[in-house]
Order: sequence, then structure tokens, then C-alpha cells
Amino acid sequence: MRLHLVDGTYELFRAHFSPRPGATAPDGRDVKATVGLVSSMLALLHDADEAVTHVALAFDNPIRSFRNALFAGYKSEEGVPPELLAQFNLAEEAMHALGLTVWSMKDFEADDALATATARWAAQVEQVRLLTPDKDLGQCVRGQQVVLVDRKQQKVLDEDAVRAKLGVPPASVPDLLALVGDEADGIPGLPGFGEKGASAVLNAYGHLEAIPPDAAAWSVRPRGADKLAATLREHREDALLYRKLATLVTDAPLAESLEDLAWAGVPRARFLALCDSLGLTTLKTRPKRWAPDVA
Repeated sequence: MRLHLVDGTYELFRAHFSPRPGATAPDGRDVKATVGLVSSMLALLHDADEAVTHVALAFDNPIRSFRNALFAGYKSEEGVPPELLAQFNLAEEAMHALGLTVWSMKDFEADDALATATARWAAQVEQVRLLTPDKDLGQCVRGQQVVLVDRKQQKVLDEDAVRAKLGVPPASVPDLLALVGDEADGIPGLPGFGEKGASAVLNAYGHLEAIPPDAAAWSVRPRGADKLAATLREHREDALLYRKLATLVTDAPLAESLEDLAWAGVPRARFLALCDSLGLTTLKTRPKRWAPDVA
């Protein structure tokens, strides 16, 4: 029994910007991203190595969340291609047509849903597999019980791998992102802090509050330590805000139980109707497991 938690927003963006051919529905809509997402999820559901039993996807819909009220520069829908933005509702509908649980997040983010589900159910399953390459989900990784799966790079990151990649343990990931920033989320970080210097200090002290204000008291001496300490003193409130932005919520409102996430197969009538509405014929024969209660 494994719990697969998918960053639907990332998968939708990945499909849109992929080199796969474009797709247009009979009514003229651009549906490339949605078709790519359906294809990608069918591949996951058919993957014998992944052995999906329980699965859910989360979407940022709308992209803005409570974090935008905390910091004006936080990520938003600005700059997102309109033809992609127009597919978010359709993508969720398509995932329902695959028989999948969908969390459409408002006020919170998709990552908050994944973090909440992880916190709620990790102890009840063999493994939680977080399907996303996003660094901020690294804070959820625990040993080999909760892992990140980067499908594009075909890599699985357990706790040791997260520490090797980011230079800090999962618990310090929000602190790291506060210092070095996270371009994808619009978190600027503090000037002068690179990953090496930030990870060295955080490996010694764990969290921002524990870092001594004077570099003379530091037990580690990264390059430019005195300047880094001065920057942290001057911008401490900024760093704490950035960490709050990078810290995932683990009590987002999810109505489902773990049993609700069990995947029983593709509901035939609903899926075929979706294919007809999008003008797709080749996808109709892709499902290998149909929901048993649907003729």
C-alpha cells in the first residue's frame, strides 16, 4: 500500500512546455497541457514499478494563495501563458475522468495539500511518494518512508539524498530557502547567501533563530562569514518572513479519508466522454484497468 501524491500544477506545466505535439479540441481550445497530463498519469497508473494503490493530485487553482497577502513578490498567475491558465479547470475534470482524487486548492497551495496528506497518512502506508521536483517538498521527506520522485529525471530522493542534494536535512529546508531564495516561488532570499554558505551555517545551527548574530561566535566559517552575519542581522525579519513563505502547511482542509484515495480504475463512460469532448481517439484505448462498477 503506497500513497502517491502528485503535484498536478507542475505536471500540467511540464506537459504544456514539453516538445510533444500540440492538441486542439473540436471547439478550438488549446488542450495540449491537459492531453499531456492525461497521458502522463496513465503512464504512472500503468507503471508496475510504481504499483499505485492510493493516489491524489493537487492543483494551484487559482495560483494565488494566502502567501500573496504576506509578500507582494510571491508567485502568481502573472506571466503564465493564457492558453495554459485556461486549462486548469479542464485538467481537474480530466483527472476526475481517470478516477483520481483531485484537490483544487484555494487560499492554500498544491504543496500544502501534499504536505498535509503526508503528515496525516504517512504512518498508515508503506511509503509516501511525492511526485514533484520542487525543493520545498524536501521538508516533508522522512527516511525512506516519505520520498521525492522526480519523474523527469527518473530519480527517487530519500532523506539521505535530500541532504546530499540540498546540503541540509529536511527540517532545515525552509530555513535554507529563506536564505538562498526560491526563484520558482518568488522568494528572493538574502543578498550574498549562496547554497554552500547557507547550508554550512544551517548544518551547524539548524534554524535561523539559533544562528549567533556575530560571526565570531560561529562554529563554522563559510566564505564571507562576517558579511553574511551582518546581512542576517540587518535582514532577520525578512528571513523569518521568507521562511514562513517556504514552510508548508500541514493542516490544509482535505475532506477525504485515506480509503477515498484508493484507485479502483478508470471510469469508462466518463473517460470516453472526456475523449470525445477533446476530439481524442488514440487515448480511448490507453487505459488498462477500468473501474469494475462501470460497464
